[in-house]
Amino acid sequence: EVQLVESGGGLVQPGGSLRLSCVGSGVTFDEYAMSWVRQAPGKGLEWVSAISWDGGDTYYAPNMGGRFTISRDNAKNTLYLQIDELKPEDTAVYYCAASWVESMYENEYDYWGQGTQVTVSS
Repeated sequence: EVQLVESGGGLVQPGGSLRLSCVGSGVTFDEYAMSWVRQAPGKGLEWVSAISWDGGDTYYAPNMGGRFTISRDNAKNTLYLQIDELKPEDTAVYYCAASWVESMYENEYDYWGQGTQVTVSS
């Protein structure tokens, strides 16, 4: 059974930082490109970032303002998302997703995690 399990979310004050993790199991992790997608309360899914299977190529949504850094450690089957200078509008459930090629489209993801909640509030 393929599982992607996110962690690292929580309540953080504006201006703070978080590092989200996504651990894969039941899948050859380094065969897949990985993405982070978020869903704010009452809104649709929003693609945040993607990374190639080997970590050599990274992609970010243009409105993320350079505050997000995606990375992966294939030896640990783990994907990361570092978020700095957090803003209230970053409040969302953050999902990791796996696909054969890097993609920003949810219908191209083969596997999803269950999500981790990030809440930015003072």
